[in-house]
Amino acid sequence: MTNQQELWDEDAAQSYDTPGEGMFAPGVVDPTVEVLAELAAGGPAVEFAIGTGRIAIPLADAGVAVSGIELSHAMIARLREKVAEGRIPVVQGDMAETAAGTGFSLAFLVFNTIGNLLTQDEQVRCFRNAARHLAPGGCFVVELWVPQLRSLPPGRGAAVEVSEPGYLLVDTYDTVRQHLISHLGAELSDGRAARIARTPHRYVWPSELDLMARLAGFVRESRWADWDRSPFTEQSRSHVTVYRLRAG
Repeated sequence: MTNQQELWDEDAAQSYDTPGEGMFAPGVVDPTVEVLAELAAGGPAVEFAIGTGRIAIPLADAGVAVSGIELSHAMIARLREKVAEGRIPVVQGDMAETAAGTGFSLAFLVFNTIGNLLTQDEQVRCFRNAARHLAPGGCFVVELWVPQLRSLPPGRGAAVEVSEPGYLLVDTYDTVRQHLISHLGAELSDGRAARIARTPHRYVWPSELDLMARLAGFVRESRWADWDRSPFTEQSRSHVTVYRLRAG
């Protein structure tokens, strides 16, 4: 996990928040918080990879008692600039192993972050860790993109995902290890091009995710294309899946 700690460093933490825009836009945050608050059903919640509090802070504002796990010291420090430890306690560590307590009604892992675990074994351990945190009948919610291997040109290992003025996103694939590296580039104010980030992921098919859940004692309750609960179809590029921990 050392590489992930280096990836989410001070520079990444300070530039992560985009208030009111992108993944911080109200149209993205508000539906997420609404669904999570409903699933918490008045009980406490724990966020795996809590980051700078994009979802945890508004969820706490909605009346849910939220705790978190976060690997990056820098991301925790950024969160602490916004909210005190007493309001949202966070344990520093790996979300596949670290404990933040037990008896939670809800555990959640949003915005594709399970892909930061780069092996199948780590991802399976993450599900088992979620199960250890939950009370019987509790929910584990995972938001994740669907691998877009159909976008790969024949015989090529890379695809352009976004091409806009001043911004380029190219994904390269290792289909043997199910690894993807996102290469993000943006134009500087003086017109020079700069590579902003290079982030590795292990992509997971929805059916593989369901098997990981069953191994950890979960059953799938719902799968939507987005937080608006729209139907998941073969054309969906992402999904929000709700798993329920078996009681007993």
